[in-house]
Formats: sequence, structure tokens, C-alpha cells
Amino acid sequence: MLDRFALSLMHTPVQAVARMLVRAGVGANALTWIGFAIGLVGALLVTQSVFAAALLAIGLSRLCDALDGAVARLTTATDLGGFLDITLDFVFYASIPLAFALADPHHNALAAAVVLAAFVGTASSFLAFAVLAQKRGMTNLAYPGKSFYFLGGLTEGTETLAFFAAACLWPAHFAPLAYGFAALCALTLVTRVRWGVQAFAPRAPAAPQEGAHD
Repeated sequence: MLDRFALSLMHTPVQAVARMLVRAGVGANALTWIGFAIGLVGALLVTQSVFAAALLAIGLSRLCDALDGAVARLTTATDLGGFLDITLDFVFYASIPLAFALADPHHNALAAAVVLAAFVGTASSFLAFAVLAQKRGMTNLAYPGKSFYFLGGLTEGTETLAFFAAACLWPAHFAPLAYGFAALCALTLVTRVRWGVQAFAPRAPAAPQEGAHD
């Protein structure tokens, strides 16, 4: 829901840094892998209950995620880049709730499992819609720079990052934060299913107009 606002707010500084990276010869795919690696370091830090450092790593990881797309658009965007971006993003997103479960299994395991199940719902609806939208030649003008149809919703990347930040700032409250975020993900899934039904339901053939064959 907040991704468009966040992207517009960050556009100017991200573009400036991206231009410097292009001049330095840093490629978009390299940034994707670097951001993924930093994100996994953040997850490892969560398992060790080093939450301040974990939050910093998570933030740096998402900065790389913003920069890889900007660099790709300044150079040459590729299908491989789009594939790596979405795949590694989803693995990163799953790693953080799992890390909280490992940090405190007694208090966090069930809540983390609920969040991961919610992630499966939002991710599968996101990708299923993107595949069929591509098949039909649909485009989302709200996210024109994406390599595929980017379906929004109540919980997008910005909201997920806010959940991770809140969990790192108040780790003792991970479980209620997780249940609340999972509920928002469930609402996102419901709205996406509704959008999918509206977009892809078979259309009844138009009735012939009277006198059309005269």
C-alpha cells in the first residue's frame, strides 16, 4: 500500500547513488546478490538476538534492493535480473520470521509459522497474477519500471520492512506483531483473489445486436 509513496520519496537519492554505481562499473545483478547476502547476515544476527545490528543489515539489504532496479534501468534490464530480484527477495523475506523463531522457539515459533504461511498466500497470489497478466499483455502503470506486472496490496515491501523493524526494536513483542501482520497479509490475499476473479473470469460472449445480420 505504501510502496508507491516510498518509491517516490526515495527516487532522487536512489537515482543519484545508482548513477555513481554505474560509473564505478557495479552491475544490477551484483547488487541483488550483495543485498541478499546482507539480508541473510541480518537474519543470522536475529538468531543471535543482536537486534540493532540486524535492523541495520536489513535496512542495507533493502537499500541494495532499491538500487539494483535503478542500476538496471540506467543500463540494461534483463530477464535474469528480474528473476533473481524476485526470487532472492522472497527468500530474504522468509528468513527473518524464521530467524525470530530460532532466536526464541518457545515464544516465537508458532507466530513465525503463521507469518510464513501468510507470506505463501501473498507471494503465490502476487506471482500467479503476474504470470497471467504477462500472458494477457497487461501492464500496471503504477509500477512501470518493473520487469513484470507488479500487483500491489495492503501489505507490500514497505509494510513488510516496517514489520521487521518493529520486531527488531521490540523483539519481546514479536508474536503479537507477527499475528497482526499476518492478519493484514490475509486481507491482502483476499483482495488479490477478488482482483484476480475480476480480471481473469471468463467473459460471456456479447449478444448479437438486433439487425446485425440484415
